[in-house]
Amino acid sequence: MPKNTLREGGCLCGAIRYQIKGEPFDADYCHCRSCQKSTGSAFGAWMDFKRGQVRWLKGLVTEFASSELIRRGFCDKCGTSLTYRHTQYPDYSTLSIASLDDANQVQPMYHIYTESQLNWLVIKDDCQRYPQGRSC
Repeated sequence: MPKNTLREGGCLCGAIRYQIKGEPFDADYCHCRSCQKSTGSAFGAWMDFKRGQVRWLKGLVTEFASSELIRRGFCDKCGTSLTYRHTQYPDYSTLSIASLDDANQVQPMYHIYTESQLNWLVIKDDCQRYPQGRSC
Protein backbone atom coordinates (compact mmCIF):
# COMPACT_ATOMS: atom_id res chain seq x y z
CA MET A 1 0.00 0.00 0.00
CA PRO A 2 1.16 3.58 -0.56
CA LYS A 3 3.18 5.38 2.09
CA ASN A 4 0.31 7.79 2.75
CA THR A 5 -2.32 5.08 3.29
CA LEU A 6 -4.72 5.94 6.10
CA ARG A 7 -6.26 3.26 8.29
CA GLU A 8 -8.60 3.63 11.25
CA GLY A 9 -9.46 1.52 14.21
CA GLY A 10 -10.72 1.64 17.74
CA CYS A 11 -12.29 -0.20 20.62
CA LEU A 12 -15.43 -2.32 20.71
CA CYS A 13 -17.71 0.38 22.15
CA GLY A 14 -16.37 3.23 19.97
CA ALA A 15 -15.17 5.40 22.86
CA ILE A 16 -11.60 5.28 21.48
CA ARG A 17 -10.71 5.83 17.82
CA TYR A 18 -7.35 6.21 16.10
CA GLN A 19 -5.91 6.76 12.65
CA ILE A 20 -2.58 5.49 11.34
CA LYS A 21 -0.73 6.79 8.31
CA GLY A 22 1.48 4.53 6.23
CA GLU A 23 2.74 1.02 6.77
CA PRO A 24 3.80 -0.59 10.04
CA PHE A 25 7.54 -1.21 10.28
CA ASP A 26 6.85 -4.54 12.01
CA ALA A 27 3.98 -6.87 12.92
CA ASP A 28 3.94 -10.07 14.96
CA TYR A 29 2.00 -12.76 16.74
CA CYS A 30 2.94 -12.79 20.45
CA HIS A 31 2.27 -15.96 22.44
CA CYS A 32 3.59 -14.72 25.81
CA ARG A 33 1.41 -15.31 28.87
CA SER A 34 0.98 -11.56 29.42
CA CYS A 35 -0.50 -11.11 25.92
CA GLN A 36 -2.71 -14.16 26.41
CA LYS A 37 -4.05 -12.82 29.68
CA SER A 38 -4.37 -9.15 28.67
CA THR A 39 -6.17 -9.94 25.40
CA GLY A 40 -8.17 -12.89 26.70
CA SER A 41 -7.02 -14.80 23.64
CA ALA A 42 -4.52 -17.47 22.64
CA PHE A 43 -2.10 -14.78 21.38
CA GLY A 44 -1.77 -11.09 20.66
CA ALA A 45 -1.34 -9.77 17.12
CA TRP A 46 0.53 -6.46 17.14
CA MET A 47 1.68 -3.87 14.58
CA ASP A 48 4.42 -1.31 15.18
CA PHE A 49 4.57 2.28 13.96
CA LYS A 50 6.65 5.36 14.57
CA ARG A 51 4.79 7.50 17.09
CA GLY A 52 4.14 10.24 14.49
CA GLN A 53 2.18 7.82 12.30
CA VAL A 54 -0.55 7.41 14.94
CA ARG A 55 -3.20 10.01 15.65
CA TRP A 56 -5.81 9.59 18.37
CA LEU A 57 -9.17 10.79 17.06
CA LYS A 58 -11.38 10.14 20.07
CA GLY A 59 -10.76 9.12 23.67
CA LEU A 60 -7.56 7.92 25.31
CA VAL A 61 -6.34 4.52 26.41
CA THR A 62 -5.98 3.68 30.08
CA GLU A 63 -2.65 2.03 30.77
CA PHE A 64 -1.78 -0.85 33.07
CA ALA A 65 1.85 -1.51 34.07
CA SER A 66 2.10 -5.23 33.36
CA SER A 67 5.80 -5.15 34.27
CA GLU A 68 8.43 -2.58 35.19
CA LEU A 69 8.89 -1.46 31.55
CA ILE A 70 5.67 -2.48 29.79
CA ARG A 71 2.39 -0.55 29.66
CA ARG A 72 -0.69 -2.15 28.15
CA GLY A 73 -3.42 0.20 26.97
CA PHE A 74 -7.12 -0.57 26.94
CA CYS A 75 -10.51 1.13 26.81
CA ASP A 76 -11.74 1.75 30.35
CA LYS A 77 -15.35 1.44 29.16
CA CYS A 78 -15.39 -1.84 27.19
CA GLY A 79 -11.99 -3.37 28.06
CA THR A 80 -10.66 -3.69 24.50
CA SER A 81 -6.90 -4.25 24.44
CA LEU A 82 -5.48 -1.57 22.13
CA THR A 83 -1.83 -0.78 22.81
CA TYR A 84 1.46 -2.15 24.04
CA ARG A 85 4.16 0.32 25.09
CA HIS A 86 7.75 -0.36 26.11
CA THR A 87 8.93 2.63 28.16
CA GLN A 88 12.49 2.37 26.78
CA TYR A 89 11.23 3.00 23.21
CA PRO A 90 9.16 6.21 23.44
CA ASP A 91 9.25 6.84 19.67
CA TYR A 92 7.26 3.68 18.84
CA SER A 93 3.54 2.92 19.02
CA THR A 94 2.33 -0.67 19.08
CA LEU A 95 -1.34 -1.27 18.32
CA SER A 96 -3.52 -4.36 18.26
CA ILE A 97 -4.07 -5.53 14.68
CA ALA A 98 -7.54 -6.78 15.61
CA SER A 99 -8.56 -3.24 16.64
CA LEU A 100 -8.32 -2.04 13.01
CA ASP A 101 -11.63 -1.49 11.25
CA ASP A 102 -10.31 -3.89 8.61
CA ALA A 103 -7.89 -6.21 10.42
CA ASN A 104 -7.12 -8.01 7.14
CA GLN A 105 -5.02 -5.03 6.05
CA VAL A 106 -2.03 -5.96 8.25
CA GLN A 107 -0.59 -9.45 8.52
CA PRO A 108 1.94 -10.51 11.18
CA MET A 109 5.36 -11.51 9.83
CA TYR A 110 6.61 -13.81 12.63
CA HIS A 111 5.74 -15.45 15.97
CA ILE A 112 7.43 -14.59 19.29
CA TYR A 113 7.39 -16.30 22.69
CA THR A 114 6.35 -19.58 21.11
CA GLU A 115 7.62 -21.41 24.19
CA SER A 116 4.34 -20.18 25.75
CA GLN A 117 2.15 -21.06 22.75
CA LEU A 118 -0.87 -23.08 23.82
CA ASN A 119 -0.53 -26.76 22.92
CA TRP A 120 -3.96 -26.94 21.32
CA LEU A 121 -3.31 -23.98 19.02
CA VAL A 122 -2.06 -25.00 15.58
CA ILE A 123 -1.13 -22.21 13.17
CA LYS A 124 0.02 -23.39 9.76
CA ASP A 125 1.97 -20.59 8.14
CA ASP A 126 5.48 -19.97 6.89
CA CYS A 127 6.31 -17.30 9.47
CA GLN A 128 9.56 -17.54 11.44
CA ARG A 129 9.09 -18.64 15.07
CA TYR A 130 11.11 -17.49 18.07
CA PRO A 131 10.94 -19.28 21.46
CA GLN A 132 11.29 -15.89 23.19
CA GLY A 133 11.57 -12.35 21.87
CA ARG A 134 13.23 -11.39 18.62
CA SER A 135 16.21 -9.08 18.43
CA CYS A 136 16.12 -6.75 15.45
